[in-house]
Amino acid sequence: MKIARFSLNTAGSGDPRYGILDGTDLVVLAGDPLFSGFDTRDERVPITEVRLLAPVIPRSKVIAIGRNYRAHAAEFGNEVPDEPMMFLKPNTSVIGPGDAIVLPKQSTHVDFEGELAVVIGSVARNVPVSDAASVIFGYTIANDVSARDLQKRDGQWGRAKGFDTFCPLGPIIQTELDLATESLESRLNGDTRQSAPFTDLVHSVPALVAFASSVFTLLPGDVILTGTPAGVGQLADGDTIEISVPGIGTLRNPVRAA
Repeated sequence: MKIARFSLNTAGSGDPRYGILDGTDLVVLAGDPLFSGFDTRDERVPITEVRLLAPVIPRSKVIAIGRNYRAHAAEFGNEVPDEPMMFLKPNTSVIGPGDAIVLPKQSTHVDFEGELAVVIGSVARNVPVSDAASVIFGYTIANDVSARDLQKRDGQWGRAKGFDTFCPLGPIIQTELDLATESLESRLNGDTRQSAPFTDLVHSVPALVAFASSVFTLLPGDVILTGTPAGVGQLADGDTIEISVPGIGTLRNPVRAA
């Protein structure tokens, strides 16, 4: 099932609504399905008449994982950590499909990083790997935008990963995704830069959920970014970055200078 968060105003203003994608229509939900379930209204809206928004705005946190593909770790000369390498991005960094990634004046080198994102559906603490699926609401696509020069300069990643617009999410949440057969592809101005199956993840999605929940209490709407494959690259003013997962869709964002 594909869940969208959308605005009927194509400018993106107004109260967000939620719907289940059915063909080319959205079946409008009574409320946020993370908290209100899947009760529907007697209303359908053509998807061509709405603006898709970030499918979730984490009320608590975005948990990101570094160096979770061997080839990506190798392209920066890094070892793969024995345990997941976690860091946090603020929820103010989240934007939706079609929104602009803004290159901050403080940085001269901003990279894209296409990733699978896991949306948490219930309060979770110390979740066993075997139970991880029970706390996952669904999956979406993320771009862990990173100011690479600031990341190296600071020695920690809060500033480099946390600017406004540095966490595009979307276009929808897919509640059922076969990670054994799905893959991710990133295209910069139409040129493929990243391509990898999710079977290449060093630490699996259930392992990441279990590990994160052993440190933080996970709350409904929290998002876990699972790491990026090799092929990350620099963004410039005027670029368009697209990240695709066949079972989810394509997250597309323009890039502009501050």
